[in-house]
Amino acid sequence: MSIPYDLQVFEACKRLNSKIVTCSGIKADNITDLITTDESGSEITLDKTALKAEIKKIQAELDATKYQDDRRAEYPNIGTQLDYIYHHGIEKWKTDIVDPVKNKYPKPS
Repeated sequence: MSIPYDLQVFEACKRLNSKIVTCSGIKADNITDLITTDESGSEITLDKTALKAEIKKIQAELDATKYQDDRRAEYPNIGTQLDYIYHHGIEKWKTDIVDPVKNKYPKPS
């Protein structure tokens, strides 16, 4: 799943400090003007190095599961697949529908 950069930054901020409720000042891939606040509006300061590391960690998590989203988008809808199984059997469904998609988008090792 692809998540916009600003949402990745917000998630990273929340992971570093669960009291954060707002995160502003994000510009493209730049967090130098980032301002985070808690529920009362008090500013919370975050270590930018730790934040960058957390953003990279989130991106790595997304990259590790991207193949799942790619596969999901590639498979026909469930009705079409069930019809194929009914007319051709499970083994033919696996070789004709499932295996080509799995080969196109392999699970990362």
